[in-house]
Amino acid sequence: MAYHHGDLRRVVLDTAQRVIAESGPAALNLRDLARRAGVSHAAPAYHFGDKAGLLTAIAVEGYELLADALAEAPGDLRELGVRYVRFALDHPAHFEIMFRPDLYHRDAAEVIAARDRAGRRLRAAVRTARPGKPDLARLAAWSLAHGFTMLWRTGNLGDADPAELFRAVAGQTFTT
Repeated sequence: MAYHHGDLRRVVLDTAQRVIAESGPAALNLRDLARRAGVSHAAPAYHFGDKAGLLTAIAVEGYELLADALAEAPGDLRELGVRYVRFALDHPAHFEIMFRPDLYHRDAAEVIAARDRAGRRLRAAVRTARPGKPDLARLAAWSLAHGFTMLWRTGNLGDADPAELFRAVAGQTFTT
């Protein structure tokens, strides 16, 4: 077994993300994960408690990464959507877990805080672009970006550039 003198928590998280990206969350087993990571079988439980705790940490990290990606985008709804799509394609394990709250501790304070941080950016852009009914506009924007992303991830949209294709599709719905 390899000795990790660095950040065991990070090693376990990174290994879990690889397993999820390759085989989905159902394939995640803490004992097998420890073996793959080259750490003691107790390391994942020590850092995360259980599988749901590990997946909670991945969800929190995912929402934080998404919030950072959205913060770098201009306020244009199409560009926020492009950032959402790129995030999902660049971080498939995070994306897979974030929208499966049945797998993690959805009421954990750190999940709520990270999810709210990501949502604030979208809410601000929607208030600017669609001041009349911002809740419906936010749901429409999220539905468009998420649906597009799911279609792309499952190979249903061909091999065009996903950012350009999303801009074109979103241009049919949102003008700003």
